[in-house]
Amino acid sequence: MASQAASAARAEALFRALCAAPGVLLTGPIGPDGDSLGASLALGRILADRGVDVQITGDVGQRYAFLPGADRLITDDAVGERADWHTVCVLDGDRHRLPPGVERAWHAAERRYAIDHHRSTTEDGYDLAWIDAGATSTCHMVLGLLRRLGVALDEELATLLHTGAVFDTGGLRFENTTPTVLRDAAELVERGAPHADICTEVLLERRFEAVRALGRVTSTATLLAGGRVCIGTLDRDFVLEHGLVPDDLEGIVDHLLFIRGVEIAALLFERADHTKVSLRSRGSVDVAALAARLSPSGGGHRRAAGARATISRDAILAGIMGALPTESTEPG
Repeated sequence: MASQAASAARAEALFRALCAAPGVLLTGPIGPDGDSLGASLALGRILADRGVDVQITGDVGQRYAFLPGADRLITDDAVGERADWHTVCVLDGDRHRLPPGVERAWHAAERRYAIDHHRSTTEDGYDLAWIDAGATSTCHMVLGLLRRLGVALDEELATLLHTGAVFDTGGLRFENTTPTVLRDAAELVERGAPHADICTEVLLERRFEAVRALGRVTSTATLLAGGRVCIGTLDRDFVLEHGLVPDDLEGIVDHLLFIRGVEIAALLFERADHTKVSLRSRGSVDVAALAARLSPSGGGHRRAAGARATISRDAILAGIMGALPTESTEPG
């Protein structure tokens, strides 16, 4: 209870600081997902309702274009063109993974805050950080804050917050789908969140090019360590040839994880100056810790994490193999 009370106090202190700021920029990490965008847009709506000069940045792509307020997001380039951001707050990520334009604004800001639920995020480097590693999503953190503030949930807020819950629970399928999460989901749906539509937009619908990418990865994937590890790869030539965008890669690694006997799945996406590594685990391996070993900016959750690695492919594979427990904990 003490930790919950401390978290609530920190949340309210951060919200008061945002309300008092002459100007606020809300942002997420590079390639923000449904949780980051939903939380940013919901918090931004509440701040704007209180007269705060707030701007929100993030690339919604095609997948999140349905989100209320998505058309008002500013581009990362537009962020970089301004030098007078007083306060910057990153949601569902940390200061190590900001887009270049936002990173410049971050360093120029007078106040820097964070709202996050990843265990890999620490309080270092922020004027105030509200971190709750026990929360299922950042949207659930914002939902709790809105309840404490007495904010009435309308259809717009419910849709934004439920989008984050859907993304981070895999459509209410993953292990983090607790009874509390289900009760929250029921309330958000009652308030107007279109659950089926959100699941379709966020988890199911894909461009045809994304289906080609999935086929390429699954047809060339490799099983290692007696079938306990599955590695998929997308090379830059394929990405350029088919015009793939970041949205097209979302969720591919999950297909590799749910092969019988696999404990760790990884998707290696080769870029010009680094390899983007998406990691998934059935639970026997903490892939957030693994991601942090592969790259200083790597991190995430125990079962889902990522890294931007500058080491060789062989070193990446060695790190993954080294993370395996001596004996499998998954049923054969």
